[in-house]
This record gives sequence, C-alpha cells and structure tokens, in this order.
Amino acid sequence: MATPAQRPAQKLKTGHSRWVRISHWIVTVSFLALSFSGVIILMAHPRLYWGEVGNDLTPALIELPISRNYKHGGWENGNAFFSAANSPVSANRTFAIFNKNGWGRSLHFLAAWFFVLTGLLYLIAGILTSHFLCHIVPRRAELKPQSFWRDLKDHARLRIRAGTGGPHYGPLQKCVYFSVVFLVLPLMVVTGLAMSPAVTSGYPFLSGMFGGSQSARTIHFFAFVTLMLFLFVHVVMVIKSGFKRQIRAMTLGK
Repeated sequence: MATPAQRPAQKLKTGHSRWVRISHWIVTVSFLALSFSGVIILMAHPRLYWGEVGNDLTPALIELPISRNYKHGGWENGNAFFSAANSPVSANRTFAIFNKNGWGRSLHFLAAWFFVLTGLLYLIAGILTSHFLCHIVPRRAELKPQSFWRDLKDHARLRIRAGTGGPHYGPLQKCVYFSVVFLVLPLMVVTGLAMSPAVTSGYPFLSGMFGGSQSARTIHFFAFVTLMLFLFVHVVMVIKSGFKRQIRAMTLGK
C-alpha cells in the first residue's frame, strides 16, 4: 500500500484518458482541414466587412493580401460565368476564380461536422467525468496575481517545466485552455452558423446577434487567427516540455 508521500508521485504518472486522446486527435485533424479549406474559401474574396452586406461595391473593413484577388481590378472588363456566348457576365476582379472553390466549401462543411460532434461529446464527457473541474477550470489560489504573474514570466522566458504526460496544467495553461474550450471554439461554431443562409433563414437571430452575416464572417476570421496563434504556442510548449513524452502520453496514454 502506498504511503501518503508516494501518492502524489503516483497521481502525476496518470496519463490522459482514452476519450481525451481520441477527441484531441479528431478535433486536431478537423481543425487543420477547416483551416486549409477556410483559407481557400477566403482567397476567393479576401475582404472583410461589418454589417449585413459586403461585396465589391461596398467599402471593406479589412482587405487581406492573401491572393491576387484582394486588389480591385475595376469593372471595365467583365468576366463570363460560362463559355457560351450568352453567358451572364459579372464584374471581374484581378483573380477570376468564380465557382472554383466548391471543393473547399464541401471539405469545410464535412470537417465542421466532425469538429462540432466531437466537441459536443468532449463537453459532455468533460462534465460527467469532472475533467473540466479537475484539470481545466483554474482554482482561486492559482489566479492570485503573484502566482499567475510568475507563471506568465516563466512561459515568456521559455522556462517550461518537463511534461508529466498527463493533464497537470499550470495557472496560465488552465486559463488559456478554458478560454479556448468555452469561449473561442463556441464563437467559431456560432459565427459559422450565422454565415449560412440555410441556417439563418430558419434562425435569423443568429446573424442578428453579431449585427449581420458579414460581421459574423469578420469575427469568425479573427477567432480563427486566435486559434492559429494558440496552436503555434501549443506546439512550441509541447516541444519545450518534452516532445516524445507528450506525444506518447497523448497517443498511447503512457
């Protein structure tokens, strides 16, 4: 039988639960697919607006230089949708890619289903198993300014402690994971729904929550940028805390 002094050490050896590992990798692959297809979709019209309406005839809030299409080419030369002589003609931009990102939209829609359904199962399991309460929600003592500031400075200086191979997170990690799981990811899902004409036709309040579908699109983009920054820092922390140990813990649970 373990002595009280041995019990904490034994507890630290506990790896991630199987359901955490499975949901982690499904969400990871889904997010990468969503990121890739989302950029492809954005390249067709890399302009962000605020409000309900946004197109080439309205001023953009932000114009993203991620494709040749971000600079307006004028309306002198029209672009035919089809090769027939009587094809409808639309105002052209520099990069004519009309109707050529359908595969990206299909992939985005498919990956979103995996992402949302797995996320819902993760939330339900996290509540039922007290995973969030034990490992994600910061405790009051951990939010004390002195403790939190010390942990923040250690991370800024890349003084990262070796990983334990389990969900034993510091104050800063807990705050970041809590924000991502309960704020940024739900915001991504809701703004994504608010951009869908099929969804908003039945539930118009979704786009109204953000002041219009174009506002939802802009918020969706900035939430995506936040998640990409989180992913980059997350990978750096995994490498600094012991890449092999962390990957083994998140795949084999050891």
